[in-house]
Amino acid sequence: MTLLMQISDTHFGTERPAVVEALVRLVHRQAPEVIVVSGDITQRATRKQFDTASAFFKRLGNVPILMIPGNHDIPLFNLAARLLAPFGNYSRVFGDDLEPVFSSPRWLIVCVNTTRAYRHKDGEVSSTQVQRVAGLLQTAAPEQLRIVVVHQPVAVVTKADRTNLLHGRNAAVRSWAAVGADIVMGGHIHVPYVLPLHQCYAHLSGRLWTVQAGTAVSMRVRRESPNSVNLIRYCGPRQCIVERWDCKAQELGFQCYSAVTLA
Repeated sequence: MTLLMQISDTHFGTERPAVVEALVRLVHRQAPEVIVVSGDITQRATRKQFDTASAFFKRLGNVPILMIPGNHDIPLFNLAARLLAPFGNYSRVFGDDLEPVFSSPRWLIVCVNTTRAYRHKDGEVSSTQVQRVAGLLQTAAPEQLRIVVVHQPVAVVTKADRTNLLHGRNAAVRSWAAVGADIVMGGHIHVPYVLPLHQCYAHLSGRLWTVQAGTAVSMRVRRESPNSVNLIRYCGPRQCIVERWDCKAQELGFQCYSAVTLA
């Protein structure tokens, strides 16, 4: 059984040092095959915050890390930088590939940059991106679990979070489901949950799930959700277990809170 870890919304600049240390210990103990970081790595996209984030990820060891920027990873107050080089600091530290892809015998992971400089915090997926992802998903081997990573959610559990839904999600979800996607993974709202998209979207082709992550290490937690990360355990073709690991008491570190089997 191989393991993927999803880390999201670290918001470096607002991190809790004890939780950061607990997460480093968890990564070393669980030894994931790959780590996915679904956006909002920093709080205000400053050089210092990106350098702090870079130092953290280097501590996780020799493991592939796929990440995408979130709305907090482009400047908010520096309008010139936001318009002319919104991903400047991000690219300086993490490189120019804003939509990385990972393929192994067990995983096909396709990342999508849904952050837009012309939007305040909303995300958007374009028709070109939808087609790109669909084309990559069609190359998947039968044994691979097929995961698409976005920042903003494609389904929510409360009315209050509907304003945070990804623009263009309807066409994206239907297209990706039609070519065999298994999971759409996201963050943004700091609430962890698993939802069956084949029940949230009418007449969807095949079974498709969304897996949302909370904030991994930031003090910007929602009242109902402590710091958390997700562990995805591969069980077989098109099958996995999604574990939510919470850090409720910093001195105790991350502990498994729930497990959901997707099949």
